[in-house]
Amino acid sequence: MVNEPGTGSDATIYDVARVAGVSPSTVSRAFSRPGRVSAQTADKIREVAEQLGYRSREVARTAAKSTTKVLGLAVADITNPFNFRVIRGCQAAAAEAGFVVTLNDAQESESLEREMLRRSLPLLDGLIVASSRLSDTELRTVAKTLPTVVLNRRVAGLHCIVPDMGHGVRKAAELLLALGHRNITYLAGPEASWADGMRWRAMRDTAKDLGFTEHRVGPFAPTLQGGRGAAEVIAARRLKAVICFNDLMAIGLMQGLAERGIKVPEHVSVIGFDNIFASALITPGLTTVAAPLTMLGDSAVRYIVASLTGHKAAEAAPLSVPVRLIVRDSTGPA
Repeated sequence: MVNEPGTGSDATIYDVARVAGVSPSTVSRAFSRPGRVSAQTADKIREVAEQLGYRSREVARTAAKSTTKVLGLAVADITNPFNFRVIRGCQAAAAEAGFVVTLNDAQESESLEREMLRRSLPLLDGLIVASSRLSDTELRTVAKTLPTVVLNRRVAGLHCIVPDMGHGVRKAAELLLALGHRNITYLAGPEASWADGMRWRAMRDTAKDLGFTEHRVGPFAPTLQGGRGAAEVIAARRLKAVICFNDLMAIGLMQGLAERGIKVPEHVSVIGFDNIFASALITPGLTTVAAPLTMLGDSAVRYIVASLTGHKAAEAAPLSVPVRLIVRDSTGPA
């Protein structure tokens, strides 16, 4: 008998993993998907589990059936309206397929996202990760455990669904150039955000192609407060045309500029990304790059369900979904 803490009815999957010298996800697979664990490892895990008296409801359930019909959706920040339509898309597609979706909110914390995934993976049949702050290596490790789709980011070797950011940045820049602007600023979001890096790269490439001068301000938090904080810098540098990381920052920027007596679009033109519902409600209405967010969630769930039912197509390049520029009143002549 192994004499370890956690022995008895209170033993957890983590106790089994520690004693067996494997990860918690490997323990989970040994019970729910034994074909994905070597026979030697599976036998060792079952032996340790029996010695520790580990017979939790999770083990009883996963031993009785091969799937849980539960998908996980991990988002960087549930308060960001970008996620609302993604969530609805996931829920609708999951319900149609007989699955349910659980939600994990990382609150823009890399460490919290990592811990939530560690605890929830054994309970899931598939995982959708939106705007993750984790490294590519960590996401690929997760994908070895169960079917995984990454939204709003590209990770080599994984199924990814991303808006066409290059096209969106170009359309925004073309509008500003048509209005007479020749200096365009990118208001940057989180440094750990893949989308932020791609938008800035697209900005630089577009500047070379179309012949304008690009500037970068930030990083700032991808929130209203982050945009309000950036207003001081935009005002001090007398910048006249700004493309923001997301709509929340753009709206915050407009509020901060208004507090300083700077009018939009008379003095500064502002463009956002995402087309959240508030973009059309504020005054002036926000010009923004819109992505089909519901489609992102729907497509992710359908891919995972197809994977679980044996209908997954061969891995392909990341799926790029179209975007469009919605012109409202926050952009005007230079």
